[in-house]
Amino acid sequence: MKSKIASTQYAPSATDLALLLALVRGGTLALAAQRLGADASTVFRALQRIEKSLGQRLFERGRRGYLPTEAALAIAGHAERIEAELEAARGALQAGGDGVSGRVRLTTTDSVLRGVVLPCLPALAALHPQLQLELRAGNELASLTKRDADLALRATSRPPAHLVGRSLGTLRFVTCVGRALPAAQRRQPLDSLPWIAPDDAMPEHPSVRWRRRQLPRVQPRYLVDGIVGVVDGIRAGLGVGVVPQFMLAHEPQLQPVGGPLDDCQSELWLLAHPESRHLRRIAAVYQHLADQVRLP
Repeated sequence: MKSKIASTQYAPSATDLALLLALVRGGTLALAAQRLGADASTVFRALQRIEKSLGQRLFERGRRGYLPTEAALAIAGHAERIEAELEAARGALQAGGDGVSGRVRLTTTDSVLRGVVLPCLPALAALHPQLQLELRAGNELASLTKRDADLALRATSRPPAHLVGRSLGTLRFVTCVGRALPAAQRRQPLDSLPWIAPDDAMPEHPSVRWRRRQLPRVQPRYLVDGIVGVVDGIRAGLGVGVVPQFMLAHEPQLQPVGGPLDDCQSELWLLAHPESRHLRRIAAVYQHLADQVRLP
């Protein structure tokens, strides 16, 4: 009976909601504490207090960390909407009602950052001088659901259903050698040249799948941790590799061998979380990239 009385009298504070949302997103006490700028023991004690006040468990503890119950997920949904409204209010105050300001976190891959995003940014900076961009590039893209980033440019044929976005076009790939490679070598068959390729962290990359189908006997001599590494290796004259076609516009030292490869492509998607897509700072970057990105 006491637990029912406690749960009906308990009114969660904004701090409580922020803590529960951080734990849903982080999945562990340590990651939740990192998001909140606190320590794990503080998060643990606060969670115990909240659950005791509610008279029910909000998380199941297991080897994989803290798994939210249906009640916790429902609370997190409300907390996300509150968070989005607070961000919108702060943005309006910082801008004095005019202009766009604040930080937008964009996650993408190294090649898309270099060949697609960076060329678009000078015009964006001129339009919105108070805007700050945090750019993250890597093979493991930050999670929009957990709000590790605000926007993502992701190469995929099937974007996650829980995100909103649009396709910016088809990513096509070409086989290239470097002009630093002696001309006689550049004319040799592809399977006789040294190959530069993504390492085992990218087994499903379109270029890897294509090479394994078309040149099954080729064993790359150089393995790198991203497509920019492939581009740099080709430019240095190390051998041959497969790169996105859009990189050719910014890499004059790369010489394509033939046209775009058949059965080696993907779609470039610009993605956002539906709860934050409408925020002015995020909407401004989203719309600029949607208008400016042009794939060959």
